[in-house]
Amino acid sequence: MTGNHQSLALLLFSAFVAVTLGITTWVSRNRHGSAEEFYAGGRLFSPMENGFAIAGDYMSAASFLGISGLIALFGYDGLLYSVGFLVAWLVVLFLVAELVRNCGRFTLADVVASRMRERPVRIAAGTSSVTVSVLYLVAQMVGAGSLVALLLGRTSEAAQAWAVIGVGALMIVYVSLGGMRATTWIQIVKAVLLLGGTVALTVLVLVRFHGDFDRLLLTAADRSGHGAAFLAPGLKYGGDWTARFDFMSLGLALVLGTAGLPHILSRFYTVPTARAARRSVVWSIGLIGGFYLMTIVLGFGAAAIVGPDAVRASNAAGNTAVPLLALDLGGGADSTGGTVLFAVVAAVAFATILAVVAGITLASSASVAHDLYASLRRRRGTPRSEVTVARTAAVGIGVAAIALGLLARDLNVAFLVGLAFAVAASANLPVLLYSLFWRGFTTRGAVWAVYGGLVPALALVALSPVVSGSPESLFPGVDFQYFPLQNPGLVSIPLGFLAGWLGTVTSAEEPDEAKHAETEVRSLTGAGAV
Repeated sequence: MTGNHQSLALLLFSAFVAVTLGITTWVSRNRHGSAEEFYAGGRLFSPMENGFAIAGDYMSAASFLGISGLIALFGYDGLLYSVGFLVAWLVVLFLVAELVRNCGRFTLADVVASRMRERPVRIAAGTSSVTVSVLYLVAQMVGAGSLVALLLGRTSEAAQAWAVIGVGALMIVYVSLGGMRATTWIQIVKAVLLLGGTVALTVLVLVRFHGDFDRLLLTAADRSGHGAAFLAPGLKYGGDWTARFDFMSLGLALVLGTAGLPHILSRFYTVPTARAARRSVVWSIGLIGGFYLMTIVLGFGAAAIVGPDAVRASNAAGNTAVPLLALDLGGGADSTGGTVLFAVVAAVAFATILAVVAGITLASSASVAHDLYASLRRRRGTPRSEVTVARTAAVGIGVAAIALGLLARDLNVAFLVGLAFAVAASANLPVLLYSLFWRGFTTRGAVWAVYGGLVPALALVALSPVVSGSPESLFPGVDFQYFPLQNPGLVSIPLGFLAGWLGTVTSAEEPDEAKHAETEVRSLTGAGAV
């Protein structure tokens, strides 16, 4: 990239950072330090504001960079991510949003603990939430490293490392100073910027092909080197039965994982009522649906205009397809239009990463303070001491995410998010659904459901081709690959549900009918909700 690209992109990015730091500083002066303020922004956001914030939280670097890159490299098979991420919101809308808002206060563990023995359930759910959040954070860190490597002309690995460290430091500042209110406004600003940038690029791609989507697809297929196979299933996931099972596993994880993501669940507590939570999801589905339809155009546009070979040469995982597409649409590397468009896209992608990591870090630090810290202490701390622990936890989680992001920088960001979704669907979704809908569910069942999904999911990832045994692995020089699938969801999600059922039927504890009835009434009517 030329000096003009670097200067303009860094200038735009710096402007976004300055605005968001200003928001954070303003919010930190006006907060009163309560747990409700830090975790839920005082529950003062409207459904539209929260819908934009949810969209900003969900439309991550994986969506903007990773999905478009996968479509550019693998055609039809890359579409699975767009479809899976969108369909998942129907599960959230119909099964989770309103009920979670009525039953909990700040975290997933609040919902489960309302009818169980608190300590073991909170420790299990808190551990799972932190694990999922850190996995999700790693994907965003990898996206940050890829962008800066492209922006600075891939001069050194040190540039990527410093990008990851810089993003980590900024997210720690956002969360520890501003809490949920600052994070929400950052996500709203980012959602508007991302949607605006995506609309502009989509229009330019369609204009390039005179609005003929059929011609766009045929050109992409021609340039891919695979011909008609590029537009048919099987290029990435159809080689053998292992690849097909991987396809099913990934689809299951994407569709079921959203309802178990801690940073998405925590967004339902920022509105005043359950009805507002449901309306927030309707807003977010409209925004997210439009965005994922546009990523399909951008992915095939990158294949048709830039070409998969050029995308792969820039970044083997395809994470830089959209910035390269912007450069070409603007007129090429040496043109003013190309420089401006590339800089805008790079700045929007940076903004995307910063906003998403802030939301995830806040959710995971809330789990540490509200669930783990409060449960492990002999007596419950004050709300102010909880908030102090949450701010400290944000630092520790940020450091862990930075370290793992440096380690995983050569993996596709959408693929990394798929792993986080698999763990969320395996560990968090079973305990959430059982707690809301099963009258006979017990404390042992809740604990077993979490660990019965979490431990197998992590173990299967550790023994999969993701970690060892292939040139694309985290550790390509060693081979302890015993599980053939790259995504563990097909095995670990049923195990989570099975463990919850087994723990309940083998438990000597009698289920508390009165508490279940209370939870049921509260979840469906909102009576007694905080």
